[in-house]
Amino acid sequence: MPTAADFKPTPVLTKRIPEDRSKRTTVSYDQYVASGGYRTLEKALSMQPGEVVELVKGAVLRGRGGAGFPAGLKWSFLPPADGGPRYLAINCDEAEPGTFKDRLLVDFDPHSVL
Repeated sequence: MPTAADFKPTPVLTKRIPEDRSKRTTVSYDQYVASGGYRTLEKALSMQPGEVVELVKGAVLRGRGGAGFPAGLKWSFLPPADGGPRYLAINCDEAEPGTFKDRLLVDFDPHSVL
């Protein structure tokens, strides 16, 4: 009978980051695209903004912060487009004591954060 020790979790977010620290390099744009990166962005750009928000709401996608707030709901709080520029700000401050959950992504697989 298998035990918990027989199962090694498969990384999802860090799958392109080798566990061996000596082999870690930053994932380049070309590597990210070759592994299927940005396909979802292409799809999203072909949709209306409201359609994207509804899709994310339906997926119940949650933020990576401690509260796990639903991303689609948060996105629905944005004011309607007015033709002016929009800016994306990413807060990578991991000020929670003992937490470094996103550091590997930002350092070695930054395209996955975008």
